[in-house]
Parts: sequence; structure tokens; C-alpha cells
Amino acid sequence: MSQYQTVCEQLKQNPKTWLVTGVAGFIGSNLLETLLKLNQKVVGLDNFATGHQYNLDEVQSLVSAEQWAKFSFIEGDIRNLEDCQKACTGVDYVLHQAALGSVPRSIADPITTNAANITGFLNMLVAARDANVSSFTYAASSSTYGDHPALPKVEENIGKPLSPYAVTKYVNELYADVFARTYGFKTIGLRYFNVFGKRQDPNGAYAAVIPKWTAAMIAGDDVFINGDGETSRDFCFIENTVQANILAATTQSEGAKNQVYNVAVGDRTTLNDLFNAIKAALNENGVIYTKASIYREFRAGDVRHSQADISKIKKALGYQPNFKISEGVLKAIKWYISGSDN
Repeated sequence: MSQYQTVCEQLKQNPKTWLVTGVAGFIGSNLLETLLKLNQKVVGLDNFATGHQYNLDEVQSLVSAEQWAKFSFIEGDIRNLEDCQKACTGVDYVLHQAALGSVPRSIADPITTNAANITGFLNMLVAARDANVSSFTYAASSSTYGDHPALPKVEENIGKPLSPYAVTKYVNELYADVFARTYGFKTIGLRYFNVFGKRQDPNGAYAAVIPKWTAAMIAGDDVFINGDGETSRDFCFIENTVQANILAATTQSEGAKNQVYNVAVGDRTTLNDLFNAIKAALNENGVIYTKASIYREFRAGDVRHSQADISKIKKALGYQPNFKISEGVLKAIKWYISGSDN
């Protein structure tokens, strides 16, 4: 039995109270679904800036009435300290996912990104510390590696940030470290690498590449690739990310805390290969896409190549990614076509 399976069994036998910020978003709603299926009590906080009520509705349809009754929702904003304090009351574990993602969005509007990602993060740290929660796990980002050229990315070696978004996520890590040193409040940061999966929004100007391309192909629209298509990413399926959060939140190892960890698969996929993988997965599910991709200018603030070294999180937390990109794409495609990944 893996460490993750062991932890899940322990949680079923000894349920806890969890706070998931950004609960109506892509990652937040997947965390909610898993926790409710483990019969946990969950408090959710969201202001619907990027999250959606229909994500919560879908989770409700996938769990039992008894499990759904264990969920309480607060419509609030992490930029408001009182909302954070209310949400943290009586909570054991915090999974802080709420943020404004997207490099292009941060370039277009750095002030709003800063308010959500830095002021909001600090509010959550203060509220969680004062509520004396057992653990605080937060969504960090691979964007923190910036212009550091080495591959794979190792947690201790970072470069200069390439966007306002990357600055905000790095500041989160600095604040977390200061809270450990100053107040003894230890946290764990998870540097996500291109997470994808069901309930990832394909709409809007800042949609992530996999849902955006998938939706375009299903509709028979053009697919645009920024640059020559040889840009590469370590795409991480959502269920791997959920595993990392639960392992981080429940770790009893003091040495594993006040750390940041890469959350990825430890592999690299070019955008050209990704395009072909999505096309093949759609074809396998009866959706035939015949168009070639269209290349355009490389996007400002983007990193050329990204691949994670995941040895640290494997050793410290027992993380074992169960889904490679091909398996994850197949499950994600089924959801985008039919609303189910089964």
C-alpha cells in the first residue's frame, strides 16, 4: 500500500476538518471532491473571480447526500482578513489554492494579481496562524524558477522572475519562510507544474493550454501555438496534484515542513507533441480533428522549457505520481466530451 493509500484510509477512520480556498475553481473543486469522498468535513471559501458555481454543482452530483452535507461554503474574498478568519475557525488543515493565475493576466493587470496573491496570501497566513490550525499547505508555482536555465528544476535553484505573477508566487514562499522563523508557524508550498484535468475552464482569455486546445478541437476551430511548438512543459494530471496536497497536509514529519516541493511527473512534453496527443485522444473518442496547428509569436513572460525534479517530494512525503501525461490526457478528454472521466 502506498503512503497516499495509507493516509486516505487513516482519514476515513479519523475524519478531519479542512479549509479549501478557491474551492469553486479547477484544483479546489477536485480537492473538495476527493475529501468529501473520504468522508471529511470541508469548509470552502471562494469569491467566484475565476471559480464557478457549476464546479460545486458537479461535485455535489458525484458524492452522496451524506457526504455533501459535510461541506459548508463561504462566499468571501481572501483580500478581506475577516473572511479568512471566519473560514479558518475550527479547521484542522488548510489547503490554500485561491489566487489569480496566469502570466498574461498578471502582465496586463499586476495590481489585481498582487492584491489577490500577496495580500490575500498574507491574510490567510495570519488567519491560519491565529486559528492554530494543524497544517497549512499552499499552491506555489513553477514560475518561481524564472530564467534559471538548468533542467530538471531543483527546488533550491531559482532564477529571476519573468512576470508579475511569478513575483507574487515567490513572495508567498518568502512570507511562508518568515512566518516559520518568526512565529514558528510552519507551512508547505507546492510548486505546481502545468496542472490539468477535469473542470479546468477552457473559456476566457487566460485559459490553460490543454482545455483551450481541447475545446477548440471539439468545436473544429483553429489551434494556435505560441512559438515554434518546441517549448516544453512538465504537465501534471490533477489527481497527482490532489495526492500531493493531502500528503503535505497530513505529514507528521517536522523536517518536511517549512519546505517547498515540486509537484509534477518529472517528464517533459513539447507543445507539438501535446497537440498530437490531444488530437489522438479525441480521435480515440470519436472526435476527428483534421486541421494543422497555427504558429504565432512566442508569448512574453513564458519560460522556454520546464521539467521538475520530484525526488524531494517523493522522499519527504511519499508522493508517487500515478498518471503520466498520456493517461491524464485520455481521462481529461473524456470529461471534456461527455462530462465524465469514466
